[in-house]
Amino acid sequence: SGDSSCTLPPISLSGEVQEELIRQTGLLAKELKVLGLINIQFAIENGKIYILEVNPRASRTVPFSSKARGIPFSQIAMKVMMGKKLKDMNVPEDLTMDRVYVKESVFPFQKFPRTDIILGPEMRSTGEVMGGGATFGEAFAKAMLSSGFRLPQEGRVFLSVRDADKKALAPIAIELHDLGFTLCGTRGTAAYLEDHGLNIEIVNKVDEGRPHVVDMIKNGDIQLVINTSTLGIHEVGAAYELRRNTLMRNLCYFTTIPAARAGTRAIAQMRQTPVSTMCLQERKKQKPTKASPSLML
Repeated sequence: SGDSSCTLPPISLSGEVQEELIRQTGLLAKELKVLGLINIQFAIENGKIYILEVNPRASRTVPFSSKARGIPFSQIAMKVMMGKKLKDMNVPEDLTMDRVYVKESVFPFQKFPRTDIILGPEMRSTGEVMGGGATFGEAFAKAMLSSGFRLPQEGRVFLSVRDADKKALAPIAIELHDLGFTLCGTRGTAAYLEDHGLNIEIVNKVDEGRPHVVDMIKNGDIQLVINTSTLGIHEVGAAYELRRNTLMRNLCYFTTIPAARAGTRAIAQMRQTPVSTMCLQERKKQKPTKASPSLML
């Protein structure tokens, strides 16, 4: 979870699910007699909530949550552990937010030769950045810029995903096409998208002969890569050169469908709203504006 991105307020959870998560968290904290912070990992499938683990500790998300909400959660937790009451510290009960904030992880892959960007159970990030905006797309775009990646506004997108992701890729590809991007992809992905009415340029994989996708990356002919892997030995080995060359040329590279969807929404938002920055102290002095709930991750 330390390598993950996250957003506040939640934009992919219904109000009913959020209320149930709050209810279950309160029950767990009281039953376990936790004072201070509690870290719970929930999993949700088809609206059903599963509890993976519960720990009486903080997490790397607490500083992000504190900055996004303007509440010093760690300081409050420390005082509670020392015997103070929440009611005596004027802690606000209403935690609704007028802006959207995104946390993005920073990885050191460029500094270490022969490393692969595929993530696993071991945490590999070395830091985090944060972006905020009136919409999720604006916040995600700022987080990507802060982590060192510039979302392209035009050019060619390379698409290659596993079979299980092709259905979810179709609306993303359509949106990129509508934004004016040229689409190219491997044979299987291209064939699926052509069945959905898209014109896709077929590109060879690295092991299918030249010219192939890495040649196009080296020549500057590709500006964005969306590539998911089955994480099998063959897939990881075959795609390593693609991932490494994308990394060394600082191209945006999405390895999951949710990330690709978020990136596409961010590109669309940047077309509408120029990126501007403001420190949190300045933000707190401004009159709040309503955040748009329509951008879904």
